[in-house]
Amino acid sequence: MAKSDKRWLRRHVTDAYVRQAKAHGYRSRAAFKLLELDAREHLFRPGAIVLDLGAAPGSWSQVAAARVGRGGKVIAVDLLDIAPISTVTVLKGDFRDAKLLEALEGRRADVILSDVSPNLSGIANVDQARAVELSFAAIELCKKALKSSGVFVLKAFHGEAFARVLQRLQQEFGTVAVRKPGASRGESRETYVVARNPRKIGLSQSLPKTGVSL
Repeated sequence: MAKSDKRWLRRHVTDAYVRQAKAHGYRSRAAFKLLELDAREHLFRPGAIVLDLGAAPGSWSQVAAARVGRGGKVIAVDLLDIAPISTVTVLKGDFRDAKLLEALEGRRADVILSDVSPNLSGIANVDQARAVELSFAAIELCKKALKSSGVFVLKAFHGEAFARVLQRLQQEFGTVAVRKPGASRGESRETYVVARNPRKIGLSQSLPKTGVSL
């Protein structure tokens, strides 16, 4: 085993959030990032509709489902397999596929979560470009699928391209706040942006009703 792998494994085993995730039945420590964001930003309410983009392995969907209750709806989508989660609609595919909107059955979401990350190549400028592309695609989805009173949570990465993502969010949303949850490792470049009140959505709060396949 390489030294870097040994360091990662040692850190993972001793990570307090990893231990808490196991104790609470969450699929990953990432659940605590969303729990912290919710405690500060009050993202969820009972009965809300939530889209979870890049949901695998499903810890954010677990949190969202518990918060919105059985009267709500959580739709989790990822290119990777996601094991079934009680009360969550799990879809395998690209969130940029227009068919994702069909799962909303004519409604708009109260919350859109995007914890999407690109497949990393190890080439900094290439990886940054891919991350920006995914961020912009998630913002475009908000125009089509988020309520005017809705909230969008986006994982972004500090670097040369971060300013572009932040500027785009400020153009598209009335309120934008950058947050770094304590559960996000200090050395990580990841940060989270909470954006509210999208400026440009359709006049109707509903979407055409279609099928539900992805």
